[in-house]
Amino acid sequence: MTRKITLAAIQFTPTDDAQQNIDRVAGFVRDAAAKGADVILPPELFCGYYFCKTQEEEHFARAIEWQEHPAVHQLSELAAELGVVIPVSIYEKEGPLYFNSIVVIDADGTPLGVYRKSHIPDGPGYQEKFYFRPGDTGFRVWNTMKGRIGVGICWDQWFPEAARSMALMGADVLLYPTAIGAEPQDASLDTAARWRRGMQGHAVANVIPVVAANRVGNEQGQVFYGTSFITDETGEIVTDMDRDQEGVILATFDLDHVDRARAAWGFFRDRRTDLYEILV
Repeated sequence: MTRKITLAAIQFTPTDDAQQNIDRVAGFVRDAAAKGADVILPPELFCGYYFCKTQEEEHFARAIEWQEHPAVHQLSELAAELGVVIPVSIYEKEGPLYFNSIVVIDADGTPLGVYRKSHIPDGPGYQEKFYFRPGDTGFRVWNTMKGRIGVGICWDQWFPEAARSMALMGADVLLYPTAIGAEPQDASLDTAARWRRGMQGHAVANVIPVVAANRVGNEQGQVFYGTSFITDETGEIVTDMDRDQEGVILATFDLDHVDRARAAWGFFRDRRTDLYEILV
């Protein structure tokens, strides 16, 4: 029997009302599921405004233990109802530690565990090092009821070793929830095209479909450029959204075909691990 998977990305403009955002994501999930989606990816930190533009102590109060997070509880119930996989992006608190995290919810509603963002940016408009500790989980691949998925978070998407690690761990697809847009220090700098090209490169080098779900719209003066997309295993963008659109996009892949293509290209066969060293 052919293994097929239908992937979906959600793009929308969050408010700063967590429950309203969870409800909106739930609506998009229902829409995607009705269209046949198996795995549905919301954007990064969708429960509120992107709060990392500046360093404000009050924002630590947004963090919640992942086991207690309302987005995890409510979307777990929805995943079970609809039979879909949902990677849920949250601001996580564990004791005195704070992480930018993903909880992967399986198609029966079971939370499979947490991945904590490995690479943390720090720059104008994206001052995440103030809020998040670098992840301590390592890269993870989730053996869901719909397929094996690897999930990186936003800044992780710029690092080819993250994608390669998840591919080596057996991921069928790579998913990247994102919050990216304007660069406050340079109004002429538009990274949307290179953002896409970076992940298209991951698809090419690992012969794997890639999904990127971004925020869109103006949040208190910071504009997120949307342009969420799904690539096939050759890096071709098969469906995408523009800079203003809210909604869902979907694409279906034959995972057996992708496996054969990956084997035929020989990228994993020809890796020279005997030549690789990490220099400290």
